[in-house]
Amino acid sequence: MSLTKVTRNYQITIPSDVRKKLGIKVGDILLVEVEDGKVVLKKSELELPLLPGGEGLTVEEIEETILEGIGEEE
Repeated sequence: MSLTKVTRNYQITIPSDVRKKLGIKVGDILLVEVEDGKVVLKKSELELPLLPGGEGLTVEEIEETILEGIGEEE
């Protein structure tokens, strides 16, 4: 078992032993689900295209573009 802490922006770091076991690399997409009161992260085979000229975009703009790319517009 590994521990991680939720930051003030509600982000977590996936411990290195978990990343290695699952083969998670920078840029991979993870599915987040709730099952029986537990948060479950699953590695997805989905690949998103790189954003051309992504510099200068806000986090919100990047997240919106990702959601559009996977068909989950808000």
